[in-house]
Amino acid sequence: MYIFNTSEISTFFLIGIPGMEYANIWVSIPICLMYLVAILGNCTTLFFIKTETSLHEPMYYFLSMLAISDLGLSLSSLPTMLRIFLFNAPGISPDACIVQEFFIHGFSAMESSVLLIMSFDRFIAICNPLRYTSILTIARVTKIGLAFSLKNILLILPFPFTLKHLRYCKKNLLSHSYCLHQDVMKLACSDNKVNVIYGLFVALTGILDLMFIFISYMLILKAVLSIASKKERFKVLNTCVSHICAVLIFYIPIISLAVIYRFVKHSSQILRILMADVFLLVPPLMNPIVYWVKSQQIRNLVLRKLCHKHS
Repeated sequence: MYIFNTSEISTFFLIGIPGMEYANIWVSIPICLMYLVAILGNCTTLFFIKTETSLHEPMYYFLSMLAISDLGLSLSSLPTMLRIFLFNAPGISPDACIVQEFFIHGFSAMESSVLLIMSFDRFIAICNPLRYTSILTIARVTKIGLAFSLKNILLILPFPFTLKHLRYCKKNLLSHSYCLHQDVMKLACSDNKVNVIYGLFVALTGILDLMFIFISYMLILKAVLSIASKKERFKVLNTCVSHICAVLIFYIPIISLAVIYRFVKHSSQILRILMADVFLLVPPLMNPIVYWVKSQQIRNLVLRKLCHKHS
């Protein structure tokens, strides 16, 4: 039975860009545009995949999972980002903060899992193309998606409960424009060892995802190098470009932020805040653009719809 401690601090305070509070309204303009493009882009991707039978293939089903994860990330951070930069209201209740960090960590874990699944998809498509459709049937794709979703819910579910058990009685200023588990637990004036250990375990699962993605691409590269024709090699590798871009867009900000916190002792607070904002803003914004540009099927559909409207 859980006995929740009542927080002695009734409000946490998020932070925008230190020293630039006077410019919050101007900073809110590009942020709002980025959210708008990200939400519209991912909704459009989902619409095309749902309505166009030519996109009813495993690769595009996995792309729809990526779009859902990106939408979740955008919508999870949107309320506090807008409150800070548009309305200059950085306060948030502990309960609302804990709910937000659950969804942000949950959708981040889901995005990492989807990128891993997509690397397996590329591996099967390249290394075993004749059995691709028989291995990745619609039923199997659905089961994979549901299994990883359940895994990530169970993985992140302890976060709110462990944070609820902590007492917050002295510090109330968070380090970012949204709530994160590692940020909230640092405000506690009670023992947070359980949070630290479990947080490291969750981080390790993300590192394992990245390791398996790397292994998948080593096996793909081995298979590609066995192809005699340079033209065919390039053609095969070109099918992986979108996914590689998505992996880099997602993991580079996370790794950079981890390195800054761990090894750069006197790093700029503004740099840390900007890197944290890039982590949530850029992947949902860039993933639809990358796949629209690189996927000829999606690009042709978008152009066809646009031309049809103007005709």
